[in-house]
Amino acid sequence: MSQRQPPKVDGGKISRRDFLKLLAAAGTVMTFTPFVEWGKFLPNPRESSEERAKVVLPDGSQANVNTFKVNHAEAVVYPMSEDPVLNEEAFRTWQFIRLPAELGGEKNDASAFRMYSMVCLHLWCLWKYWPEEGRKRGECPCHGSMYDPLTGEAFAGPAALQAPPSNVLPSLDLEVDDEGNIWIKPPNWTPSGNGVVGYGRFLT
Repeated sequence: MSQRQPPKVDGGKISRRDFLKLLAAAGTVMTFTPFVEWGKFLPNPRESSEERAKVVLPDGSQANVNTFKVNHAEAVVYPMSEDPVLNEEAFRTWQFIRLPAELGGEKNDASAFRMYSMVCLHLWCLWKYWPEEGRKRGECPCHGSMYDPLTGEAFAGPAALQAPPSNVLPSLDLEVDDEGNIWIKPPNWTPSGNGVVGYGRFLT
């Protein structure tokens, strides 16, 4: 059986025939790109439980509507693993936000809170929420992408120039129990559901 030959190079240039082959191959890839389930190739936290989970703050306590400050955010881990090394993964890092008062943050129910993946949709740096007056938005320190805390949609920077769903952060749905404790509902890791970490979510 003959071995496949590499593209012929003449004086450092690829031949016209091989160039056309590469062009055809690239066209085939681009044709099927929209139909690929990209979530399968990203390190999404797929082992998350089918049951609700606590919003665990950095001090180990469960977030509660009666104690978590308005216009404040903390980085939290989801899904929480028994392996501390796994818990350090960027794709398990989420920004848990209590909205500013003007956006409904003073309500004592789940609508006052948001929980977004901290993985920026541009080049996967970690962004954070800034509560200062005149700011009150998510910002990525790498290339300046900015996110709306109410929706998770990028409104400035390179992430804002990306086509849907890669311009809206994945989010987690929350609920509050009778004691004010905040829980994460079981997620649906698809672009039309809670989103795909590192890829995005369709804004509904």
